[in-house]
Amino acid sequence: MRKTLQSLLTAFCALLLLAGCGAASSFAPTPFPNPWADDYTPFFSMENYRSWGTYNVHDPSCRKLGDYYYMYSTDAIYRENKKEAEKKGVPLGYIQVRRSKDLVNWEFCGWAFPKIPQEAMEWVRSRAGGQGATNIWAPYIIPFGKKYRLYYCVSAFGRKTSYIGLAESLSPEGPWTQAGCVVKTDETTAMNAIDPSIVVGTDGKWWMHYGSYFGGLYCVELNPSTGLPATEGDKGHLIARRANYRKDNLEAPEIIYHPDLKKYFLFVSYDPLMTTYNVRVGRSDKPEGPFIDYFGKELKDTTNNFPILTAPYRFRNHQGWAGTAHCGMLTSEEGKFFMVHQGRLSPQNLMMDLHVRQVFFTEEGWPVVSPQRYTGSKSRKFSDIDLLGEWEVLRVREPLYERRLEAGQILWGESELKNEEWNLSHTVFFRKGNKTADGKGHWRFAEEKQSLSLTLDGEELKGLIVFAGHDWENETETILFTGLDSRGRSVWGKRIK
Repeated sequence: MRKTLQSLLTAFCALLLLAGCGAASSFAPTPFPNPWADDYTPFFSMENYRSWGTYNVHDPSCRKLGDYYYMYSTDAIYRENKKEAEKKGVPLGYIQVRRSKDLVNWEFCGWAFPKIPQEAMEWVRSRAGGQGATNIWAPYIIPFGKKYRLYYCVSAFGRKTSYIGLAESLSPEGPWTQAGCVVKTDETTAMNAIDPSIVVGTDGKWWMHYGSYFGGLYCVELNPSTGLPATEGDKGHLIARRANYRKDNLEAPEIIYHPDLKKYFLFVSYDPLMTTYNVRVGRSDKPEGPFIDYFGKELKDTTNNFPILTAPYRFRNHQGWAGTAHCGMLTSEEGKFFMVHQGRLSPQNLMMDLHVRQVFFTEEGWPVVSPQRYTGSKSRKFSDIDLLGEWEVLRVREPLYERRLEAGQILWGESELKNEEWNLSHTVFFRKGNKTADGKGHWRFAEEKQSLSLTLDGEELKGLIVFAGHDWENETETILFTGLDSRGRSVWGKRIK
């Protein structure tokens, strides 16, 4: 009886809330279960590797190859135990390989290589006192004719002693044949040979972007027929850097071309990978740069650049995500853009889950990402009455907390986020009459463009993109929006009631 009265009271309060909003929306968030659990503790042991479809994902590169989307990533494993793997006959190797037909359900295929290529290992260890070269980092996949090219890097942590190599295969699943060294660096060079990303220009020229906090990011022209530098020994030119490279981490370039905008977009990652990792972006008319940010500044200047697209965040009913960077970019057969990246499950930030987010472009031609992971939600058009109700809104801001870092990364034992490092959501009620519940804000929806204008924190946010999507924290299908504020920070929203 008590439960019945509580249920009636809850329903009555909900009706009062809708009345306060002026009218009930014609759209209500619909229950829809998440396709997988975020916490993969039950599957971390080595013999469960076939269950790692969306788990242990770090530094992903993804592309549609034949019937599948194939994903290749750094061989980073939560609670890795090589002795256990060997004992149980698990083929633990290097460069994780996954595939999916829908970008939602992923099958773990195994590893690309059975061991680290000998030439790469010898280069690193001979110049790093026998250290490093314990796994393979940040692969990048690209087709060429009837072959597939897989770029990869081998390094010694905290050093510029690194090697970017190239392997080729007639199948996305291998076997792979080593095709040579692309770039190799050591303590005598300005740059660091890690994190390759390739783009083919509209003129057919190939360019590789790579680098890290050691000296910044570089771009080198490749010979399309070989996949190696057009000029032997060329290490390229500077395209992005930060002022204090030993403290202010910069890495993971990822470049794509947008045919309608006729722009090349260079995505980069800032700050420590386990905590405040975040994605920034610049654009250029040419694949080799120069790349310009939201405020017209070059990425190779020493100022921090904007827009900022992802950063640690927490919506209600979830413990939150850190390390949301080192992204890969891809386009679907329908021409939609997607970003893939790791998300580290808080508070420990040790588990690495796959995040796939749809990417949109603002009227000003800047990319923005969905506030939620992609689950294949069907597209639909909304009207202004659909937006009435309760929303969670989150503003993605750059981290301000000063951490003690080494080689651009946090020191051991500092892997949990500080309170001031979180981007947290807050509640906004959209009322009839284009006002928010506090009476101070305004909102207006352009149905033809599916575009929202919203006054928030005293600032008018224009051109927010509205679309259908999944509310991961509440396991429902709902309405989402994404966009940028006047300072180049992402603004996210989801309707929850």
